[in-house]
Amino acid sequence: MKDGKSMKVNSQLQQNGHLPPFKLAKLFDPETSWDKDQLGDVLHWMRQSVALVCGLLWGSIPLVGGVWFILFLVISTTMIYGYYAMILKVDEEEFGGHGVLLQEGLFASITLFLLMWTLIYSLGHF
Repeated sequence: MKDGKSMKVNSQLQQNGHLPPFKLAKLFDPETSWDKDQLGDVLHWMRQSVALVCGLLWGSIPLVGGVWFILFLVISTTMIYGYYAMILKVDEEEFGGHGVLLQEGLFASITLFLLMWTLIYSLGHF
């Protein structure tokens, strides 16, 4: 298995003299082909970053109440839907439908959001 990886790297090195860099533009290119795992990982980590930012923001303002939790869910879900449907323009049926794509990373992001929100709020107001 290791030999297969090193052969692939060596062939890439021989083609152009250096390794191809990870292109951030791939994340915004609708022509890029995605497999289920790659797209799932991107959606998962996008949702985690939204959870981190919202948790830090909500805790530092300080905001309390269920309406802010619902707002986080709306923001997070809207960003994920907008990303895969409007920016990447993927056919959601190839990946299991809207439900599967919208659930990607949801429960982990709720945990991270609540943890950050509570932690920042508690540190600032005890």
